[in-house]
Amino acid sequence: MDQTANNLYISNMNQPTAATILNYNLFGESGDLPDVVHCETIEARSRLHDWEFAPHRHARLHQVLLLQEGAGTVTLEGRTHRINPPSFVNIPMGIVHGFSFEPGARGQVITMAVEMLDESLRPSEGLNRILARPAVHPAPKPVMATLLEIARAFGGRDFARAHILRAHCALLLGQIAQTLAQNETTPETSDQPGLLSRFEALLETHFQDHWTVADYADALAVSPTHLSRITRTATGRPASRLIEERIIREARRNLVYTNLPVSTIAYTLGFEDPAYFSRVFSRATGLSPRAFRSRAASGPQD
Repeated sequence: MDQTANNLYISNMNQPTAATILNYNLFGESGDLPDVVHCETIEARSRLHDWEFAPHRHARLHQVLLLQEGAGTVTLEGRTHRINPPSFVNIPMGIVHGFSFEPGARGQVITMAVEMLDESLRPSEGLNRILARPAVHPAPKPVMATLLEIARAFGGRDFARAHILRAHCALLLGQIAQTLAQNETTPETSDQPGLLSRFEALLETHFQDHWTVADYADALAVSPTHLSRITRTATGRPASRLIEERIIREARRNLVYTNLPVSTIAYTLGFEDPAYFSRVFSRATGLSPRAFRSRAASGPQD
């Protein structure tokens, strides 16, 4: 088994039961961001698992799978879909998914940390809402071309590699959102058009102010229960979870890309007590801020 394959592991160390959802961690997902994006072929990992992947989810990763040859099925939140080439599968963060491929199936799997989506997507443009929905869709030629270009750039070590990969990933996210929006048959999840988008915009503005769900609901002139129903329907997570995730993503970004002391990061994010910030971060990620930074500083795991 090669080192890349070894970097995919099951964080649940006990034998799974019917009530257990596996959490697969790619390249140290819970601890660091070792590369701009991760890319591998379907066949490289499928051969190691008899072309079957039990239902699982990724806590902080967004994946796009391109099937070029062969066939298979994917389960998304309990629903099974047939995949025929050429098709892509959009797998948002936290979505439970599993695969079964015919032996010999070919394709690519692109994996992006949610921090990249934060950097690339503007809440006011509404892409987040579309990309937060799992989907199986025939792959248009532009989507296929961009996916394959990401795979090519990922395998190289040329100057400006990281910048080019970020640019291609931003393009891919836009192409997928555009494709899914053009074929969208489900109306916005709210009876008030744009409510989710307005919540996302407010979240970007006020997450450091530690607004509660009630604060956001009041600003949007809806009840907290209604707001959480809308976010849960669209993303599978209540508003309170989305608020915490946004704070944690900003903390991760600061720990990885700045040399600010942990206490300064805590104050910057609106925490009055750095010790409380450390407890919140540890509960969300499984690592203390210092341990997270140490792992990130150790470099790529693959």
